[in-house]
Amino acid sequence: MNELPKSDKFGPDRRYCPADHPAALHGRVGVLLLNLGTPDGTSYWPMRRYLKEFLSDTRVIEEPKWKWWPILNLIILTVRPGRKGRDYDTIWNKEKDEGPLKTITRSQAEHLARRLDQNSRLRVDWAMRYANPTTESRIRALQEQGCDRILLLPLYPQYAAATTATACDQAFRALMNLRWQPAVRVAPSYHDDPAYIDALARSMKKSLAKLSFEPEKIIATFHGMPEKYLTKGDPYYCQCQKTSRLLREKLGIAEERWLTTFQSRFGNDPWLQPYTDMTVERLAREGTKSLALVAPGFSADCLETLEELNGENRHIFESNGGKDFAYLPALNDSQEGIDVIEAIVRRELQGWL
Repeated sequence: MNELPKSDKFGPDRRYCPADHPAALHGRVGVLLLNLGTPDGTSYWPMRRYLKEFLSDTRVIEEPKWKWWPILNLIILTVRPGRKGRDYDTIWNKEKDEGPLKTITRSQAEHLARRLDQNSRLRVDWAMRYANPTTESRIRALQEQGCDRILLLPLYPQYAAATTATACDQAFRALMNLRWQPAVRVAPSYHDDPAYIDALARSMKKSLAKLSFEPEKIIATFHGMPEKYLTKGDPYYCQCQKTSRLLREKLGIAEERWLTTFQSRFGNDPWLQPYTDMTVERLAREGTKSLALVAPGFSADCLETLEELNGENRHIFESNGGKDFAYLPALNDSQEGIDVIEAIVRRELQGWL
């Protein structure tokens, strides 16, 4: 078979097409990084739109619509946007006018693209499950660039229906609106991937070395979820526990110095325990004077780490007798963070490139 002219490498061979044949690029491979999302602004209405989309997701809130709809629309969306907007404002990227999760996820995609730029067939993009840029818009953008194969990489190391699954749901809904669907792969969770554990350990060692104190206790804190999700079969809790154990072992830290907790509970149902804030308070009251928190489940720092962990939990610790407190940053767009993403992408693209 004759090789296509270079200019037609990713499109139809014009030598054999009718004059009115529409342009249809193809032959490229896309990588789409998927993360949770961030509001478009910190004022009431952008916050309300974001919270409405997020809290209306049946993967996130598994309650009957008749029960949840009035609670959400008549109570939560009246009060919560203002309060959460003020929280977001404390961590907002004022220069770019966006949340840090958006800034970091964009940077992760750009760094990854530079590492893979030797392959002209590859395109890297990023999207959010909630708010902007939308998953559908970025899948369409990749297709328009000739990507007829797309790797979806949800940036959640531990699988949960409320994170990984809903990100994939959104991508699949986008595919339903396309006439010419690309072939799709979904990268699996990487909670125990040696590249991920090694990157976490290297990042933590760097962060700990910068501290002016040696923490008596270290807490590995993960985003929580209702206990009933675990009993329904969600593997998240078990994967968090395994990540925590592997990381502690990799660092060579004694069990009595290491704790695993869960944060960010919402509503009145019991959530995965022990709770981070209560553990921080208990440690301070029991005489622990130095404490470090790390959040291995977050691929990028966001409201739950910058404001909740480094803000609220710092205050809890210090106001109950603690002295030295540190939050160790997420992998973000550091060398270690991109190492993990690159390792997963190269592995999952085997056979496509």
